[in-house]
Amino acid sequence: VQLVESGGGLVQPGGSLRLSCAASGFTFSSYTMNWYRQAPGKERELVATISSTGGSTNYASSVRGRFTISRDSAKKTVYLQMNSLKSEDTAVYYCNAKRWGYDYWGQGTQVTVSS
Repeated sequence: VQLVESGGGLVQPGGSLRLSCAASGFTFSSYTMNWYRQAPGKERELVATISSTGGSTNYASSVRGRFTISRDSAKKTVYLQMNSLKSEDTAVYYCNAKRWGYDYWGQGTQVTVSS
């Protein structure tokens, strides 16, 4: 099983980034996919969720209206489009695949929002 995140980096406040998470080694279409983040000195928090079919999404209140989660079953990839980025969005972002009894994590990608 592998979840490989990419797309992180340094961006100015107000800018945009798109994170990608490529999945392999499990039945992607059967899993709810999540993006979490962890800032220095803080607990890991759930940012966005997309159902196995892609028909349902949920967001943390802190990112709703600015971030969009999506998935491409053919590419076995989940995305996080992040717009209007703020300094408080700075964190390591983790991709997570979850279904009952199974829980997989990527290695994380750093997002830094700074001028």
